[in-house]
Amino acid sequence: QVQLVESGGGLVQPGGSLRLSCAASRFTFSTFAMSWYRQAPGKERELVAAIAVGGSTNYADSVKGRFTISRDNAKNMVFLQMNSLKPEDTAVYYCNAHRNFMDYWGKGTLVTVSS
Repeated sequence: QVQLVESGGGLVQPGGSLRLSCAASRFTFSTFAMSWYRQAPGKERELVAAIAVGGSTNYADSVKGRFTISRDNAKNMVFLQMNSLKPEDTAVYYCNAHRNFMDYWGKGTLVTVSS
């Protein structure tokens, strides 16, 4: 059974930083594009950042310059470094693995940005 397990969420003040991690198992991690999505209360799930098999990245406009996605194929992990956090970044953050018609999701980790 494919597993994606997110960690690193929590409560942080505006302007603070968090680093999310996603541990993947039971699939060939290095051959999948990896992404972070988020879903705020009452809103649709949205793409935050993605990293391709070759390492190229793309970001939602709302997080460009503040968030950085990275992957470690040796450890089967993907990360999201989040800096200069804003209250509007509050959401459940989900890890996603995608290849062709396959999509795997983690259960999410809650990030709350509040003073």
